[in-house]
Amino acid sequence: MHRTHSLLIAAGLIGSVGLASCSDKPSQQAASDAAGSGMLTIHANGEDFVRQGFTTKDGWQISFDHVYVNLANVKAYQTDPPFDPQKGEAIKATAEVGTDEAITVDLAEGDTPVQVAVLDAPAGRYNAISWEMVGDPETQQDPLTMVGTATKDGETVNFSISLAEELGFVCGDFVGDERKGFLDSGDSADVEATFHFDHLFGDSETPADAPLNEGALGFEPLAALADDGQLELDSTGLEAQLSDEDFQTLMAILPSLGHVGEGHCEETRL
Repeated sequence: MHRTHSLLIAAGLIGSVGLASCSDKPSQQAASDAAGSGMLTIHANGEDFVRQGFTTKDGWQISFDHVYVNLANVKAYQTDPPFDPQKGEAIKATAEVGTDEAITVDLAEGDTPVQVAVLDAPAGRYNAISWEMVGDPETQQDPLTMVGTATKDGETVNFSISLAEELGFVCGDFVGDERKGFLDSGDSADVEATFHFDHLFGDSETPADAPLNEGALGFEPLAALADDGQLELDSTGLEAQLSDEDFQTLMAILPSLGHVGEGHCEETRL
């Protein structure tokens, strides 16, 4: 149901690399060492909805100039058994790499997914990923900021919407046209954190009665808050000006932004 999109400016690309294995499974660590290592790239992808724009469920043509996401504690895992986010169980990692540095990416930048980190990693199958969307206390940047233009029936709204809600995502295997995360010794591979912004605004190319559109906020409630074609609001302003129902819809949608391709994640509010 989704088109492919891409993502954000990097405020720091290569983070520190952490490598872990279960202390009670030394044979797995030895096997990992024997298998060698390669380079694993972690990408963030806002898909074509963000890079190319789209029409919302209520007819607004959205074009994004920037979609800034502030990421932290981004990690990729080899898991055994494979992690299933719908079971509510913890990841059982046999190998883990990642960075705990905060990284701001612009999902609307360029034509491809945005590079978050390049990590020296043990060879193997990376079938799980986790990350957090957090605020940056130094820059005062919220976890998510969307800047762009919306047009409908000759009306234009220039918007800047920032959301302060902090979220964590723990996801299983990437689901898409091609499989990801297979890292051979001396080679390279990639994994991806995907963001589905059609969940927030809905999609005119999806049937109106589809769950995606029935659960989406759309853009009309936001456009109604614009003053002379300008809309600049944060979470506090949105809570004050949206109806209670629309604000609760917005808050309920946010945890569904995170995916791995079409694969689902376990979401938590931080």
